[in-house]
Amino acid sequence: MVARRAASSFLSRRGLLLPRPPADSLLRADSARRSLPGAVYRFSTAPAATADEEPIKPPVEVKYTQLLINGNFVDAASGRTFPTVDPRTGEVIARVAEGDAEDIDRAVAAARRAFDEGPWPRMTAYERCRVLLRFADLMERHNDEIAALESWDGGKPLEQSAGGEVPMAARCMRYYAGWADKIHGMVVPADGPHHVQVLREPIGVAGQIIPWNFPLLMFAWKVGPALACGNAVVLKTAEQTPLSALYVASLLHEAGLPDGVLNVVPGFGPTAGAALCSHMGVDKLAFTGSTGTGKIILELAARSNLKPVTLELGGKSPFIVMDDADVDQAVELAHRALFFNQVLCPSQVLRGDAR
Repeated sequence: MVARRAASSFLSRRGLLLPRPPADSLLRADSARRSLPGAVYRFSTAPAATADEEPIKPPVEVKYTQLLINGNFVDAASGRTFPTVDPRTGEVIARVAEGDAEDIDRAVAAARRAFDEGPWPRMTAYERCRVLLRFADLMERHNDEIAALESWDGGKPLEQSAGGEVPMAARCMRYYAGWADKIHGMVVPADGPHHVQVLREPIGVAGQIIPWNFPLLMFAWKVGPALACGNAVVLKTAEQTPLSALYVASLLHEAGLPDGVLNVVPGFGPTAGAALCSHMGVDKLAFTGSTGTGKIILELAARSNLKPVTLELGGKSPFIVMDDADVDQAVELAHRALFFNQVLCPSQVLRGDAR
């Protein structure tokens, strides 16, 4: 029982235990949010839909496919693009600007100017808080569009995007917005006639690399705290799922973020990613992804300016099952942890009925 409770608690904290909301409420974030604390649902043994079932066309327009640098959507310096595809069918959704080392240079230069000369780090913490809160409101207002992009580009069920991930990302941004005016230093007692003070300041330009599987939540987890503290950001999206990050980045500017504070460069690891990690103008790196890539990032950071690195590296749903555990429940939880982020048939991604 202890192991079962621990596993259930862990999955709940990771946002993996999502109950199935009614079909008519998939796009109502508030209703879905209220239902989140439910139990793990059983997996259907019903046969999957036939292979020739017509995929549902997503009700969203792909508006942003260029790099975001210094507040403007621009083409890559090379002019190259790459396809992002519908994982249901393999068809191309859109062609996205392919950033490389030259584009990383442009993005870092914009972020450095925004940090060294711009208003963001000099703005009151309360004003930064208000920008992030407005951004969270805009995410909720555009819940349907963001969720459709997230599901279309990444292949996850719509109910998960609309009822879980968009509301969770908005809540995450509100959490970090609340921290903006609560980060402060301290005066430390000292022996003798000395004044010892600790002052916490933004570090500068933060380079961030997010994975394909949860692009929206990873955006919130990385960008939220960096902006709340007054930093400027250069974010490299995963080449498989760049669309939702570009869309919500536009909403951040609509919320009042100054130009150059957030720059988004879709691209590939060996080119854009390596350039970001090696860049002498980047003061801090954050990465979520594989252990092997994390090792490369550490090496590149060390060989350049010895920038600090924060890593969240992946395993694959490991479980420890104790002798007194309910094995059937453990198997179901393990199956859910492993497969819940995928779609089983072409229409489920946008219909929200994945089993």
